[in-house]
Amino acid sequence: MSRPLVDIQLEQLSTRGGRPPGLSRVSAHVRYGEFFTFLGPPHCGKTDVIKAVAGFMALSHGRVIVDGRDIADLPPGKRSVGCVFQQGALWPHMTVYQHVDFALDCQGMAAGARGERIGRVLARLGIDAVAERRPADITLAERRRLALARALAGEPHVLLLDEPLANLDPISRKTLRLELAKLHRDLAVTTIHVTRDAADALALSDRLAVLDHGEIAQLGGPDEVYQHPVSRTVAEALGPANFLPVRVVEVRELGVVVETEGGHRVPVAGTGGFGQGATGLLVMRPENLAMTEASMARGPGLPGVVALRVFEGARHLYEVDAGGRQPVRVELAAAGEHRIFRVGDHVHVELSSETVVLVPAD
Repeated sequence: MSRPLVDIQLEQLSTRGGRPPGLSRVSAHVRYGEFFTFLGPPHCGKTDVIKAVAGFMALSHGRVIVDGRDIADLPPGKRSVGCVFQQGALWPHMTVYQHVDFALDCQGMAAGARGERIGRVLARLGIDAVAERRPADITLAERRRLALARALAGEPHVLLLDEPLANLDPISRKTLRLELAKLHRDLAVTTIHVTRDAADALALSDRLAVLDHGEIAQLGGPDEVYQHPVSRTVAEALGPANFLPVRVVEVRELGVVVETEGGHRVPVAGTGGFGQGATGLLVMRPENLAMTEASMARGPGLPGVVALRVFEGARHLYEVDAGGRQPVRVELAAAGEHRIFRVGDHVHVELSSETVVLVPAD
């Protein structure tokens, strides 16, 4: 498959007025061949982005510009866009082969030229063996592959993915996620992906934007947004995190020192927006934390007692009662040299300025 690479400018997109309210002045530049994700909870406006680019939703304000051309006046069928929606939108009376054949027919491709294209795309998605079956006779994962095959067969300039991995069992989800990453690597089609699943967003995206009530809360690379969230909303959207109420007690040239409600002090790097006496939340990812016996405590951290341990094969998950409102969750690799702590053990949760982030309390 070959296609020209395009970029997409989303300029001040607004779809306000519905229930729940949609987008509010959302702007983003999706670069040539980029896999760009909008991440957020239900009803935050994610699907409105897909509908606006595809032409299925009118904008109350803003423009969608593809490769320098405003496509607002183009009907959906003329936008060279491939769409994969969460429910698949498959026809129960058509076989796998007929789905893709019909999509190419709608694009005006000659019947004699379609067979080779269909065979190639079905093989690429691993569903050529079920080409003569109908949706009811194939698995959910195969139906998702079919939706992808149908969208890609026409070699669109833009691929739109609306939670394409939702509701799959964990093994199928990981498998299809990996294959989707390989497809994008090989095809490099400019892609806009929306999801509520942090693992999908982190694994697939070149860049991502976290949506909150129709607005972009933070935009950047997956590593950047995951490790340096600007708010509690962003931190929660990207995966499990501990939130510890703190107060700034010292301002330094390269950061601040904060104090927990229990009186423990922790240095935090790179927090220029916080002044003396300001309150905030210390964001701590469970996998970034280390833990030692209380008697071996060194450096800043939180003393506590192990309240729960769960073994998940590759890791141990702990909950530590550190005297706060919520237990502190700690994740330690099972294959490391860590001691296995037991419920009731007195421990010290180690913190460092490089593994914690300070965000506003609200």
